[in-house]
Amino acid sequence: MSAEFPRASFWRRFASLIYDSLVVISLSMLTAILYFAVIQILITLGVIVQTEGLDPAGFIDETPLLSGIRSALFVGVNIVFFVYFWTKSGQTIGMRAWRLKVQTCDGELISWSQAVIRSVTALFGLGNLVVLVDFKNKRALQDYLSKTEVVTLTKEENKRIYRSLD
Repeated sequence: MSAEFPRASFWRRFASLIYDSLVVISLSMLTAILYFAVIQILITLGVIVQTEGLDPAGFIDETPLLSGIRSALFVGVNIVFFVYFWTKSGQTIGMRAWRLKVQTCDGELISWSQAVIRSVTALFGLGNLVVLVDFKNKRALQDYLSKTEVVTLTKEENKRIYRSLD
């Protein structure tokens, strides 16, 4: 455990997750718009033949390959969002607002592989429920599996990290 900062409580993690969910929803909406635009262009160019009577969204839903690509894009956007922020500063936008930081148990930034493991094993935030019963260590499922921890920073340390990103 980091000697400098205490591990984060469930409720701080939950509040941070709400903030980050809003950002991820926005990114997913942008991804959907761009994906629909690309599909529409491919239909217009004749690269893809659209089923009669369906709009592009309905056509994507009815086509397993296109539907699968859309789902993979959504998952990919989510993973890239968290991996990028966790490896760059240890903080997502929501974590910065709630003064949280993910780090190794030695206080270092986490690696790309640790970040991917964290994002995949978080189970849409449900992994944080482990914190409610892990009174002693205050670690979530994804913390154990990726060998990381989430700590609560002081206001000064949070500002220092934010300034160092410039």
